[in-house]
Amino acid sequence: MHTTEIEVETGGREVVHDLTDACHRFLTGLNGGAGAPDGLLHVWVPHATAGLAIIETGAGSDDDLLAALRELLPADGRWRHRHGSPGHGRDHVLPALVPPYASIPVVSGELALGTWQSVCLVDTNVDNRVRKVRFSFLAG
Repeated sequence: MHTTEIEVETGGREVVHDLTDACHRFLTGLNGGAGAPDGLLHVWVPHATAGLAIIETGAGSDDDLLAALRELLPADGRWRHRHGSPGHGRDHVLPALVPPYASIPVVSGELALGTWQSVCLVDTNVDNRVRKVRFSFLAG
C-alpha cells in the first residue's frame, strides 16, 4: 500500500474544498512517477469535525451542500458539546452525515469518477483552519 498525507488550509469559514487534483497528483506520483495501476484510492480525514463528499462542484452544488448542512445542523445553542465557537457541537455531528472517508476505484491509473464528480473535503468547523487529508492506494 502507498500512502501520503497533505495539509489543506480551509481558513476560518465553512468550505467544500475540491481534492480531485490532489488525488490525481498522488496517483501520478506512484511507482517512481509511472503512475498508479488499477486499484483503490482511499481518502481519509483524521478529524472529528470534517468529512468527505463526492459531489459536483462549480455549479452551485457545493454551496447547496453547505446550505443544507446549515439547515440540518444549525450553529446555535442546542448542542451538548459546547467548547469552541457558538454552535461548534454541530461540527462534531457532521461526520455522521458526511463521513470522514471515501474510496474511489482507479482504472488504468485514473479515478473512475463520473463526468461531474469531484472528491471534496467538507469542513464546517471555523475553529480549525488547517486539515490533514490522507491518501492511500491499494493496487488491485
